[in-house]
Amino acid sequence: MGSPAAESNAAPPGGASRRRFSPILARTRTVHSPVGPVAYDCVKVIVVRSGSAILFSEFGQKPVGAGDVVVLSANVLCGSEPEGHITVTTVYLDTDYLVDQVFWQHAGLLQDRLDAQGLVETIYTEPAQALRLGEDRTGMLMPWLDELVVLSIDGGFGAHFYRMQALWFAIIDVVAPFVRVSQVRLSPTQRARTRPTLPRDRRFAPMRNEAMQAREALHGAIAESWTLPSLAGMVHLSPKQLVRVFADTYGKTPLAYLKMLRVAEMARLLRETNVSVSEAAHQVGWRSRSRASEAFVECTGLTPRRYRTMHVTGTGWPGNGQPCRP
Repeated sequence: MGSPAAESNAAPPGGASRRRFSPILARTRTVHSPVGPVAYDCVKVIVVRSGSAILFSEFGQKPVGAGDVVVLSANVLCGSEPEGHITVTTVYLDTDYLVDQVFWQHAGLLQDRLDAQGLVETIYTEPAQALRLGEDRTGMLMPWLDELVVLSIDGGFGAHFYRMQALWFAIIDVVAPFVRVSQVRLSPTQRARTRPTLPRDRRFAPMRNEAMQAREALHGAIAESWTLPSLAGMVHLSPKQLVRVFADTYGKTPLAYLKMLRVAEMARLLRETNVSVSEAAHQVGWRSRSRASEAFVECTGLTPRRYRTMHVTGTGWPGNGQPCRP
C-alpha cells in the first residue's frame, strides 16, 4: 500500500512469542520511502491520517490520502510510494478472530464456525480495497485509533481485553458500510442443504503438518518447477487433498501461494539489482517473461518495468517490529 501499504507492509511488532500473541494490534507510522510489495498473514485496516501515496496491489494503482482507509486480506501483496510522506494508523487483525466475529454476526444463518469461513470467502471477494470515507468520518476514528495504539503497546490484548475489542468494534462500525461485499441470499435451511455441517460448535483446527511442510518447501525453492502432483507426493497427500488442506490453512492454493512468493522476490530483484526483467523472472522460476509480467500485474497492479521505474528502495518497515509471516 502506499504509505498505508508501507504501514500494511509493516509488520506488527509483537509476536514471535505465543505468550505475547494479540488478535488485535495497532501502530501509527509515518513513511517517507517507497515500500516494495509484501504480503502478510493477518488482515490489515489502514487509516490514512495525513499525506498521500500511490498504492499498488490487486486493485491496480490507486492514490490514497487523508480520509482514505485501505483494507487488505491476509496473503495479499501490496506496495506503496509515498508522495513526500504519509502517516497511517494500521490495525492488524488475526483472521480466526475475524471469522469468529462473522459467525456471531450471522449466527441465525450459519451452522458453525466452518460455515462462517465459507461465508467470509463468499461475501468478501475483493482481497484489497481502497475506501474513501472522507476526512470527517476518519476524523471520528482518530481518538479510538490513538487509544488502541496505546493499549497495544501498554500491556496488550489480555490486559485490556474488553476495551480493545470495544475500540475495534467502534472503528469497524464506521468502516464496514464502505467495504464492498457480494450479496448472499440464502436462508439457514438453504445453507444447511448446500453445506452439510456438524451441530453448531466452535472449533479452531490446528494447522496440518502437510500444509506447513508444503509451505516450507515452496519458500525454500521458489524457482523449482513445482507441480501439484510433485508437491502433494512430497507430503503424502493427493493433489486434491493438498489443495484443500493448504487453502484451509493459508487462504490460497499452493500454486497461487507460490505465485505470490515469486512476485515478491522478483520485485526485490528489480529494486535491489540491475538484472533485466527477463533474468529476474527466470531467477524466481518463470520460463516466460510474459507469464511473469502477467503474474506481476495480477498481484501488484504494476508491470515489472513500471515497478522498476518507481525506484523503490525499501522493503521493510522503518520501525522495530517483526513482520507477519509472508
